Amino acid sequence: MVRSNGKRANTRDLFKKAFRKSGNEHTSTYLQVFKIGEYVDIHINPTIMKGMPHKFYHGRTGRVFNVSRTAVGVEVSKRVRHRIINKRFHIRIEHVRKSQCNKDFLDRCKLREIEAQEAHKRGEKYTVVKRTPALPRDAHLVTAGEMELVEPIPTSL
Repeated sequence: MVRSNGKRANTRDLFKKAFRKSGNEHTSTYLQVFKIGEYVDIHINPTIMKGMPHKFYHGRTGRVFNVSRTAVGVEVSKRVRHRIINKRFHIRIEHVRKSQCNKDFLDRCKLREIEAQEAHKRGEKYTVVKRTPALPRDAHLVTAGEMELVEPIPTSL
């Protein structure tokens, strides 16, 4: 028999919902607000067939380029042989989640902004302190304790 290569081929485990997570979709999924330029994770919901992307994009992160009533336009980079292509397509809101990939960066930006405002109030000039990698530790001597000779215990057979 010929091996099938349909859109949902080999997705038994890929599209499987977690234990006790089946049933109708929650209303909060439809009340999410997506803005252009935000990062989103594509996580396919197998119960909703409409607006479902191809299985290749499951688990990928993309950027929103368009927002409509029931769907969002997502731009995802895809490697095709030796080049990377930006793919643009519209996905229904049920198959998309807000990404946490740049949360640390946004938190650092907010913290820097607060520090800059405080420095301005004090009349000082705020200098941006970027993250620095951990430096090598200082040189130090390692002293070993007394050496103990370990010998095998003779066995009697």
